[in-house]
Amino acid sequence: MDDVFQVEKNVFVVFYSGERAKNKILKICDTFGANRYPFTEDVGKQYQMINEVSGKLAELKTTIDIGQLHRANLLQGIGYELEHWNLLVKKEKSIYHTLNMLSLDVTKKCLVGEGWCPVFARSQIQNVLQRATVDSNSQMGAIFHVLETKDSPPTYFRSNKFTSAYQEIVDAYGVAKYQEANPAVYTIVTFPFLFAVMFGDWGHGICLFLATLYFILREKKLSRQKLGDIMEMAFGGRYVIMMMALFSIYTGLIYNEFFSVPFELFGRSAYSCRDSTCRDATTMGLLKVRDTYPFGLDPKWHGTRSELPFLNSLKMKMSILMGVAQMNLGIFLSYYNAKFFKNNLNVRYQFIPQMIFLNSLFGYLSLLIIVKWCTGSQADLYHVMIYMFLSPTDDLGENQLFAGQKYIQILLLLSALVAVPWMLFPKPFLLKKQHEERHRGQAYAPLHSMDDDSFELEAEKVSHGHEEFEFSEVFVHQLIHTIEFVLGAVSNTASYLRLWALSLAHSELSSVFYEKVLLLAWGFNNVIILIIGIVVFICATVGVLLVMETLSAFLHALRLHWVEFQNKFYEGDGYKFSPFSFALIGEDEE
Repeated sequence: MDDVFQVEKNVFVVFYSGERAKNKILKICDTFGANRYPFTEDVGKQYQMINEVSGKLAELKTTIDIGQLHRANLLQGIGYELEHWNLLVKKEKSIYHTLNMLSLDVTKKCLVGEGWCPVFARSQIQNVLQRATVDSNSQMGAIFHVLETKDSPPTYFRSNKFTSAYQEIVDAYGVAKYQEANPAVYTIVTFPFLFAVMFGDWGHGICLFLATLYFILREKKLSRQKLGDIMEMAFGGRYVIMMMALFSIYTGLIYNEFFSVPFELFGRSAYSCRDSTCRDATTMGLLKVRDTYPFGLDPKWHGTRSELPFLNSLKMKMSILMGVAQMNLGIFLSYYNAKFFKNNLNVRYQFIPQMIFLNSLFGYLSLLIIVKWCTGSQADLYHVMIYMFLSPTDDLGENQLFAGQKYIQILLLLSALVAVPWMLFPKPFLLKKQHEERHRGQAYAPLHSMDDDSFELEAEKVSHGHEEFEFSEVFVHQLIHTIEFVLGAVSNTASYLRLWALSLAHSELSSVFYEKVLLLAWGFNNVIILIIGIVVFICATVGVLLVMETLSAFLHALRLHWVEFQNKFYEGDGYKFSPFSFALIGEDEE
């Protein structure tokens, strides 16, 4: 601010001789706008001029200093009040903006407004309007009247600090249309559980839980502070992370991993080594000496050569079972949506064929996995599923899991083939038939009971009331939907294998940090190297496993819910209920 008012000047002294030179110098100074100050030859007058100029400079400096001090105090006072003033202006502006949306009733000299409100808030709104009428001493009371309309209402879900983060996850995909099934109800459980399947380590889960517990215990204080973008996101989703941590502790106990180290928490292992080399051999070097380990993975599997193939098979099949179960849940929710909106076409020609197609193939695969686990069969499920399509009539031989399996597979294969045209053809033709019947019924509506005004209204409905029905567009849309579901049934099931891949990656990274950093540093028998190893291990665990792996598993769980689960039933083409609220104005300001 000071630089704006400062003007730089050059001071120079001119010596001349004669009046002629003096006149020329004066003209030059006038031309360039220079200020002229005569300098007397008398020494006494020179000292007097110097004293006068010095006094004026001192007065000017004092004036400037006082002005700057006054300006600083004034700006400081404004700075304290600026945020409050800004909020008041926003409130005033929002009030006038809302009033501008009301219409003026000239006859009754009042304002009329229409808006949405939750059903449970009717009595509360009436009480507030009555109290406002009394407080303002208004001569006319506020009238609250419920209107009937065919407009699509906004969507409003009552949530609290625990459920709001899950609702935000769903709303980021799309806001549910009015009275559509809300995926957030199921996401509260399925989202942290699928995350935990990929992040299964109860040591890491405890670390994540303790970090989240800090946010929860100090949430009142932290909610009033500015934490930065990343910390603000973590603080906003603290209850989601807490559930993710608790589920991770549970799955970590199932995997029997604590920073990749197994523990005999639920009893002794069921196996014992036959000799000293059994840990480097396959399970043939282990001898079962007691009952099966009661909960989770037997700790003796850790470190054997068969550990990775065993866990690969277990987690891969487990991922398929979870994926098929969640996709079936999504299709079931599409049934309830269709029943609620009384869309029988979607029930008959979308829900039923989709259930048949998905479960004839991947539901059957899930059944084979469970049967194989229960019977201990050595059948090759890859061979069974491949030759179910290539050679359905061939004998299964040693890959047969139960009697009559070949005929059941032929029946399921035919059911899946029938389900595809079932999804494709009937719905477009029935929509066309419904449109023609509706159009014919309105075109030949009885006119003898109508007066002139109603006749004009009915004629307008017949000519403009319906959009053009393009059968080709409807058929192409149904074709795309059918192809998307058929191909998606395969790709979505395969997509759930990310549960297995991320779980394996997390386990192997944790094992590498433990064995190649911590145990390696311990083996040197040197305190400095051990301290360095512990620091590197902690930094790698926090930076890679507790931050990067958490974010990676979170994003993969998010994708599984948005794409594989919600696309089975969730349209998400609604809009949010946005009430007038001073509290929301304050939040927007922050």
